Amino acid sequence: MIATAFSTSRLTLLPLAPQYAEEMAGVLSDPALYSFTGGEPPTVDALRARYERQVAGPGRADEHWLNWVIRAGDELIGFVQSTVTGSTAEIAWVIGSAWQGHGYAKEAAIGLADRLKAQDLRIIAHIHPDHLASAAVAAAVGLSRTDQLTDGEYLWT
Repeated sequence: MIATAFSTSRLTLLPLAPQYAEEMAGVLSDPALYSFTGGEPPTVDALRARYERQVAGPGRADEHWLNWVIRAGDELIGFVQSTVTGSTAEIAWVIGSAWQGHGYAKEAAIGLADRLKAQDLRIIAHIHPDHLASAAVAAAVGLSRTDQLTDGEYLWT
């Protein structure tokens, strides 16, 4: 299972590659992006190393890492990703602060979920209880919040 490029009405989702690290470091530079997930903005070198690890994958036959950067027009604006284990695909999304509020996360996440559902995969996500924007995206994808709380995040199925 590999990530291949695809498009939605306004976005192009490109398979992750280390060459995107410099531009994505700028997209991910706002400390506010880490309010719910923890961490801090990555340096270009740290992001390039992370992308190299993600592209290489987990090294386990039963798990696949699928990652895309999101392009709107001529600039990168965020990413979507999925970890596929067996018949379950856990999805996540991040849109840079400068591009939030335009429906890009919803559009990209729905596009990703549609591709994964076409492969008969069960879609899940984990979302911080206070992250209302991500909860709205998960609902738009067709997920519902469960009462299962793991590491401070609700499971959405």
